Amino acid sequence: MINPVIRPRRLRSTPALRRLASETRLHPAELVLPLFVREGNDSTPISSMPGVVQHSLDGARRAVAEAAAAGIGGVMLFGVPTVRDATGTGATDPDGILNAATRAVVAEVGDALVVQTDLCLDEFTDHGHCGVLAADGSVDNDATLLRYNDMALAQAEAGSALLGLSGMMDGQVASVRATLDTAGYADTAVLAYSAKYASAYYGPFREAVQSTLVGDRRTYQLDPANRREGVREARIDIDEGADVVMVKPAGSYLDVLAEVAAMSEVPVWAYQVSGEYAMIEAAAAQGWIDRRRAIEESVLSIRRAGADAILTYWAVELAAWLTETDAR
Repeated sequence: MINPVIRPRRLRSTPALRRLASETRLHPAELVLPLFVREGNDSTPISSMPGVVQHSLDGARRAVAEAAAAGIGGVMLFGVPTVRDATGTGATDPDGILNAATRAVVAEVGDALVVQTDLCLDEFTDHGHCGVLAADGSVDNDATLLRYNDMALAQAEAGSALLGLSGMMDGQVASVRATLDTAGYADTAVLAYSAKYASAYYGPFREAVQSTLVGDRRTYQLDPANRREGVREARIDIDEGADVVMVKPAGSYLDVLAEVAAMSEVPVWAYQVSGEYAMIEAAAAQGWIDRRRAIEESVLSIRRAGADAILTYWAVELAAWLTETDAR
């Protein structure tokens, strides 16, 4: 008869033992909710992201109040304007939808959570790219930095506590950091979307922001085949003064996330993107997977890989589950 001496299953034998031996835990404060805010008085459902909407300003106020009550760490705001142009002038208009939404949200929740803003031009340009186009149609890196600097000042003035630089332009962190410091916004934090990959998982997001993009963003977002390049980009952003660095998407890039987390002296976040959300929701709607378990497992795996905080569209719902579990 076989009689094993080493029995790892002992620590799995009861719920209490499993809880005590758990190596990774989630907390609501580690979750950030992405929010889309549109011009107009009505909130509009996003068909490819069941349960997610484009909020009106009033809807955004209600959503952030709910998020604050749930105890999550923050919200990341994305603007959906009705008018777009070649240089994305709506992004720097003090009364543009993103800056107006930032003021409204800050007034609603104050310091109850961290109000963050997406600093990128793609939602505001008529061509859908994340920067200004040169005469040959390519994205002009250095001309784009000038627009990012103006956006940074507009968002800081509106009250954003943390600017999410998601455009993947070379030198964007150094440029924005210098601009903020010179203008007296030394306390405004910078989140660098450092390892942002040219991913197929962004599809539903493009519906959410009504993207006008034709073509792709492969000249500035990372090749999905490259792990070392993602780590290098994060190191560059840290050296340029980023307060936080991020890997995006999360689920398909856990190896990159783990490597960045291992070398970084600043917090490392990850974005569980729209396609990741949509796939789980679609499979759950068909009855093919257990929705709650799949959500919890997907977010836990991102945390286990090294993320200090996670942007996820399930942030408020997941926070409620975590609170419910802790109360037992």
